[in-house]
Amino acid sequence: MASLERSKKRAQLWQKAIVHFLLCFLMGFFTGFTPTRKSSNFSHHVLASSQSELSPKPLEVLHQPKTQSGNFNRSLLNEGHEAPVAVPTRSKDSEPAKFLKKEKRESQLIPRRLVIIVTPTSAKDHLRGVLLRRLANTLKLVPPPLLWVVVEAQSDSSEVSEILRRTGVMYRHLVFKENFTDLKVEMDHQKNVALNHIEHHRLSGIVHFAGLSNVYDLSLFNEIRSIEAFGTWPMALLSANRKRVIVEGPVCDSSDVIGWHLRRRNNLKDTDTRSPVHISSFAFNSSILWDPERWGRPSSVQDTSQNSIKYVKKEVLEEETKLKGIPAKGCSKVMLWRLRSPIETS
Repeated sequence: MASLERSKKRAQLWQKAIVHFLLCFLMGFFTGFTPTRKSSNFSHHVLASSQSELSPKPLEVLHQPKTQSGNFNRSLLNEGHEAPVAVPTRSKDSEPAKFLKKEKRESQLIPRRLVIIVTPTSAKDHLRGVLLRRLANTLKLVPPPLLWVVVEAQSDSSEVSEILRRTGVMYRHLVFKENFTDLKVEMDHQKNVALNHIEHHRLSGIVHFAGLSNVYDLSLFNEIRSIEAFGTWPMALLSANRKRVIVEGPVCDSSDVIGWHLRRRNNLKDTDTRSPVHISSFAFNSSILWDPERWGRPSSVQDTSQNSIKYVKKEVLEEETKLKGIPAKGCSKVMLWRLRSPIETS
């Protein structure tokens, strides 16, 4: 009896469970057919916003000319759903003052002329290495462009080459094979070798002969860049054995050369062939070496037999109208000192 009642209760439980399952199934089935307008709107909004965030926003460039590409860009902008973002253009009023000053400074820059420094050297000078380094340290302080032409006799020693490589100055090292017994003749030949090199390569600049014993005021190099043809300046001669200073060079009225300071009190004699201007107290435009039409030279092609340094000195003295005194205010400032050395000659 008890087992019969138990089986009936079990059957009733199963019937209730099946009925409950069928009701839930039917409710879910019919719920799926009902329209969900709010949820679709929400999903569409989420999809549109996500696409707008991922895609780049359209930009409109101000002051753009009306071209076919511009019309095409505007048609693309009209199809979008977001307003275009204007890009402001930079005006001069909004630029920093520092940028304006830099732009103004760059517009006022004037290219500097090349300064060509010619230095003859001799192996007989025991202080040549020391004096070369000292002159190199001076030339390193000169604003570029600057070219240092150093001349020496051919030898087995590499002292000069090693010094020049370490100076940091743009240079050209020239050597010659000729042998000389007279030191003055050898020095003149070295100057001619340098001038021949300048003429052959048509180096355009202001040429100045700088001896190893010269001591400079750096402002001299800025002054000689303004030379158009020839320029000259006073030079102070210093002697270690004598406590005195001798000034040689031009006598000027403003920048016009009207005479010369001479080493001797009785001036030069008619038999004295020495030039009143020292080799280191003048500079000249290198075009006189390779531009005969401008300067009246017979030929621009120069062989080794011609004495270019003699020609240059002659032109300096004869072209008085083209000779400029430095500095312009009466040539009154000494910017070059020469320490007398027994091996140096004018």
